[in-house]
Amino acid sequence: MFDSLHRTVAQRLIVIEGREMGQTALLDGMEDKAAEPSQVTKSGMGAIVHDDGVAFRVWAPNADRVSVIGTFNDWQSEATPLKREEHGTWYVDVAKAKAGDEYKYRITRGDKSFDRIDPYAREVTNSIGNAVVYKDTFDWKHPTFHRPAQNELVIYEMHIGTFHRDDPDQPGTFSDAVAKFKHLKELGINAIQIMPVAEFAGDLSWGYNPAHIFAVEQAYGGPDALKAFVDAAHQAGFAVIIDVVYNHFGPSDLDLWQFDGWSENDKGGIYFYQDHRSNTPWGDTRPDYGRGEVRQFIHDNAMMWMREYHADGLRYDMTAYIRTVSGIGNDDIAEGWGLMQWINRDLRNEFPGCYLIAEDLQTNNWLTKTEDQGGAGFTTQWDAAFVHPIRTAVQEIDDAHRDMWAVRDALCHRYNGDAFQRVVYSESHDEVANGKSRVPSEIDAEDPESRFAKKRTILAAALALTAPGVPMLFQGQEMLEDDWFEDTDPLEWERTRRLRGIKRLFRDLIQLRLNKDGFSKGLTGQHIVMHHVNENDKVVAFVRRAEDPQDDVLVLANFANRSWDQYEIGFPDSGDWQLKLNTDWSGYDQDFDDHPVEHVDATDQPYDGLAARAEVSFGAYAVLIYTR
Repeated sequence: MFDSLHRTVAQRLIVIEGREMGQTALLDGMEDKAAEPSQVTKSGMGAIVHDDGVAFRVWAPNADRVSVIGTFNDWQSEATPLKREEHGTWYVDVAKAKAGDEYKYRITRGDKSFDRIDPYAREVTNSIGNAVVYKDTFDWKHPTFHRPAQNELVIYEMHIGTFHRDDPDQPGTFSDAVAKFKHLKELGINAIQIMPVAEFAGDLSWGYNPAHIFAVEQAYGGPDALKAFVDAAHQAGFAVIIDVVYNHFGPSDLDLWQFDGWSENDKGGIYFYQDHRSNTPWGDTRPDYGRGEVRQFIHDNAMMWMREYHADGLRYDMTAYIRTVSGIGNDDIAEGWGLMQWINRDLRNEFPGCYLIAEDLQTNNWLTKTEDQGGAGFTTQWDAAFVHPIRTAVQEIDDAHRDMWAVRDALCHRYNGDAFQRVVYSESHDEVANGKSRVPSEIDAEDPESRFAKKRTILAAALALTAPGVPMLFQGQEMLEDDWFEDTDPLEWERTRRLRGIKRLFRDLIQLRLNKDGFSKGLTGQHIVMHHVNENDKVVAFVRRAEDPQDDVLVLANFANRSWDQYEIGFPDSGDWQLKLNTDWSGYDQDFDDHPVEHVDATDQPYDGLAARAEVSFGAYAVLIYTR
C-alpha cells in the first residue's frame, strides 16, 4: 500500500501557512509583547501554573474575543480577557488563579458567544463540566523503571472500569486495579496495557470516544490516581502501556467541535478536516493532520503520557484510519503517516526502549519499519495474521475442518523478518465483542466451561504464549471469562478460586515464555522451525530457538479429540528431552484427561528434517513443551 508513499513522506516537511512544521515545536519561543508573558509562561498551552498565579493560552484563530471565566473571577465574562498573539493563540496571566480552580474559555465570534473547555486541560470535572487548573505535585516513589526488552514482554490488556470493582455499582478505578496487582504478579505478566483513560462521555465506556485527550477520566480517579497506578505497577515489576486514540475524537461531549465558531461544509472546524477526509466510522471527527497546530496538539498529547505519567509505551488505536481515509484502501492521508513518523521518532529518541504498538490489522510491513526506511516507526503491531487463523482453528466444531497449514502460517508470520514486530493473541477487547464472544463461549455457547471449551481455549492461548512474537492476554483469560466484553460487566473474580488450576496453567506457560527457570530461553528467541505439520491427524510441532541451539524448545500441539501413545516426531538433537508442561494434566482441571506423558530420549536418527527422532504420547487437544 505504501510502495510509493514511503519514498515521499519520510522526508516531507509539512508546511502550513508558510511555517515549517516537523520537529520544531509550534509554540516554542512564541512571544506577544502586548500580552507580556513571563519567561516561564511564554511557551506552552492550556493552564500554566507558576509561582505568581496561572497563565492561560488557547488556540482560537477565528475568534473575535476570548476571555477566561472561572472560580477566580466569579465566572464574570468581562473580568479576564485574553490578548491575541501570533498564530491565532490568545494569552493572559491571572495572579488570582491557582491550582484547583475551575475554568472555561468564553469565545466570541461575531454575534455569538459560547463556553469551551480548555483542549489542553489536564483535569476536568467531567466531560461536559469545567476544566480544572492542575499542578503536578505527585511524589513518585519509583521514578525509574527498567523496561523489559520487547522479546521478553508478556502483555495483559486491561479495562480499568471492569477489571476490578470495589463497588459493584460503580466503574472500577485505578486504585481498584492496583488492589489486584498481587493476582497479576502471581500470574507472571510483566506489562499492563490499559484501554484508553482520556476523559470520555459518561462514566461507562471502552474509552475509544475521547472527549478531552489531555484529561484523565474522573470516574477512574483522575490524573494523580493514574500516576499512583503507574508508580505501583512499576514497583510490582509491570511496564505500563497506554492506549491512545488519534484516528478520531469524540464523537460526543466534544468541545473541540467548531471550537472557535468557524467551520466549512458544516464540519468540525479548526481541529478537523473540512472535506471528505473528516469521515470515519465514528462520525466526521478525523483530526486535520495537515494543520500544524493540530499536529502539535496530538504530538504534545503523546509526549504527555510518557513525560508526565511515566508510561513505558503507547498503543495507537486503529492506525489504518490515520494513514488512509477508508481504513482499508489506497486513499492515503500523507499527513497522517508523517505525523506518526514524527511522534514515534521523538518518543524513541527521548525514551529509548519504549514500546510503540500499532493496531492496524492490515498486515502492513511499513508500520514497523523505521522512519529512515520510510516506515511509521512503530516497534510492533497487533497481528491479524495470527489471531484470526488460530481462533478459526480452535472454534471449528469438526476436527476434520481444522486447517493445520493455516496454523503453520499463523505461527510463522512476521514483519520485516522480525518476530517481535508483532503482538500475538487469541483474545483482545475487539476480538471478544462487536458480535464475537470470548473463545470459550465461541466454542460452546451453552456450556463455556465444557471439556471441549476449556481444552481448545487453552490450546489457542498456549500457542500465543509459545509462538514467535509479543504475547498478549486480555483480562480474564486466565480465569476463562465467558460471554463477551461489555463496559458494564466486571470480571467475575470468584472464578480465580473455582478455576485456580487454569490460572496455574497460565502462570506455568508465562514462566516458560519468560525463561524464569532457565530452561526455555528458546521461547524468547527470534526463530521458529516448523518441522511437523500433519493435516490428516491434526498435529503440529515446532522448535523455538534463540541464538544457541542448546536453548531449543520443542512445542507439540494436538488439534484433534484423540490421544496418542506412540506418535513419532523429529527433535533437534538426540538425548534426553524433559517435559516441562502438559496442558492435559488433570492438576490444571479435573475435566482434563491426564493422558500419560513422559520425558523422551531422542535417538540419533533424522526425522522431519531434524537430526533426531522420538516417540511421544499426548492427550486430546493437548500442548506439550519439551526442553533439553
